[in-house]
Amino acid sequence: MFRFSDMSPIEMITRLLALMVCFTVHEYCHGLSAYLLGDSTAKRDGRLSLNPVKHVDPIGLVMLMLVGFGWAKPVMVDPRRLKNPKGDMAIISFCGPASNFLLGFIFIMIYPLSNYVPGILGDFLTAFLVQGFQMNIALGIFNMLPIPPLDGLKVFSAILPDDLYAKVMNFNSRAGTYLFLILALTGILGRILSPLISAVANAYMFAVSNIYGLFL
Repeated sequence: MFRFSDMSPIEMITRLLALMVCFTVHEYCHGLSAYLLGDSTAKRDGRLSLNPVKHVDPIGLVMLMLVGFGWAKPVMVDPRRLKNPKGDMAIISFCGPASNFLLGFIFIMIYPLSNYVPGILGDFLTAFLVQGFQMNIALGIFNMLPIPPLDGLKVFSAILPDDLYAKVMNFNSRAGTYLFLILALTGILGRILSPLISAVANAYMFAVSNIYGLFL
């Protein structure tokens, strides 16, 4: 999704920092929502933390740099500890992408204020906010795709009858990964995501311009 080729050192640093924030908040929200719903697995595993080291997968990060898409360490959830496994898993899964959508809005809300930060620090902050805004929206939409092992599968599968839901959850996630790779390498994934990302980004910018307009 994000390519690091032909980037300046500053662009690479800001993108890596923004990426770590996106992944960290995403996985933390999975763990926190699971904990609040009764499963302490994430807490036991040390994942209720905003320390990026706890969440960043080195291989996923390298893949992101080399081919443009990657992943973080998934937060483990034990459905047996949840009162309503199907519904609660949908909530837990949705909280990750939802955190990215919220964080993306926060980034674009702060962005106009970066113009008041002088010098190279202002340039660095501006680049970081832009990267974070774009990445959070892209990651939020990407993770809502109903393809295993992405969050969207558990979210949308919650409306299925229990017997069909069980079959979907037992589906080999490796097959889903292969499907995802085919979609990515053929460019189909980009054609699906690009208009959605643009639509959400434009909606955010329109909302922020109106919010700031109230104070002018």
